[in-house]
Amino acid sequence: MSEQSVSSLLVLVVDTNPVWWGSRGQDAQDLNSPQLQLSECIDTALVFANAHLMLSHSNKLAVIAAHSDTSHFLYPVRQDDQTQMETDSGDAPTSARDGKYELFSQVEGIVKHATKQLVLKNLEGEVSPNSVVAGALAMALCYIHRLEKECTIGEKLSSRILVLKGAEDNPSQYMNFMNAVFTAQKQNVVIDACVLEKDSGLLQQACDISGGIYLKVPQETALLQYLLWLFLPDPTVRSKLTLPPRAQVDYRAACFCHRHLIDIGYVCSVCLSIFCMFSPICSTCQTTFKILGPPKSAKKKSKKST
Repeated sequence: MSEQSVSSLLVLVVDTNPVWWGSRGQDAQDLNSPQLQLSECIDTALVFANAHLMLSHSNKLAVIAAHSDTSHFLYPVRQDDQTQMETDSGDAPTSARDGKYELFSQVEGIVKHATKQLVLKNLEGEVSPNSVVAGALAMALCYIHRLEKECTIGEKLSSRILVLKGAEDNPSQYMNFMNAVFTAQKQNVVIDACVLEKDSGLLQQACDISGGIYLKVPQETALLQYLLWLFLPDPTVRSKLTLPPRAQVDYRAACFCHRHLIDIGYVCSVCLSIFCMFSPICSTCQTTFKILGPPKSAKKKSKKST
């Protein structure tokens, strides 16, 4: 009997919010500090993705952009979109250039072209400073589920998600984010996180729940080294490696009323919604709570004279 073939799927979620990346460019000019830019981050992510594809010919890759108001597939793309890219650029991104491996050239051309179009599309009008990471995770889980359904008999798919995030957390995405995290846990999908600037409490919870690795990059210029060292090995072999200790997880929840992270709050006993202030009616399930007033003093009955 032939052994079961195992292929590894890596879904790379990249934060492409132009507001956050643009503000970093201004800070870098003021402080003269070496900060990573969006183009450099994309190049680093592509080198890491090519290294994943190079480990085995059966490995698979998907790249999703977590943008300001949408989540968008950068790779793979539909055949119609790929044909349109070739028409716009005047050169087929799937062709090998300068002796480069054809698959690497295809991934690089499609991802860079799709990222450029996505950023240029949002130059006009107001752009939200928050990134839709929850939507990107949901798209990644749907894509993983579809590929698992398409697996042939005797083929096993090992899937994982790596989130490369820069912008700060958006507490308004808490419910959608945690739903995606618990879905990943149920599907045995590992979520890894690589944060560039400030720590992310939501991603710390996601990595702790799904069994992934959380890392806040100490030095952004060495991003590629951290990606290859920590996140390139498959989760099945990580137990044999010496990895950094787990960081302390911030398990604060976001209240349903103001979307603020709180330490102490009120929990609905019916739907488990969390609120930072007491309310006699749950705004989620409309349950009415009975408010017990102070106990009434019992009146002593006077004894009737006989």
